[in-house]
Amino acid sequence: MNDKEQESNNRDLATDRLSQLLKNALPSVGTEPELSRDLWPAMLRHMDEQASRGVARVPWFDWALGGTLLALAAIAPRTIPVILYYL
Repeated sequence: MNDKEQESNNRDLATDRLSQLLKNALPSVGTEPELSRDLWPAMLRHMDEQASRGVARVPWFDWALGGTLLALAAIAPRTIPVILYYL
């Protein structure tokens, strides 16, 4: 057995060993990897709930950021083009 054959055998054994370790470490997805139910209707309900809440549910930090930008524009009007560029 020459060196090339032995190196090829070692590489095959290492590949087989790594493949076996990965198969043991990762969970099996079963015979049917698809979801058991459709998630789109639940997503649509969630989006409808969010839309029905309206403006009252805007987080406080969004209002704080808007106020800060307005104050910055009032104090330094030269920053208005910069603010508009980043919006």
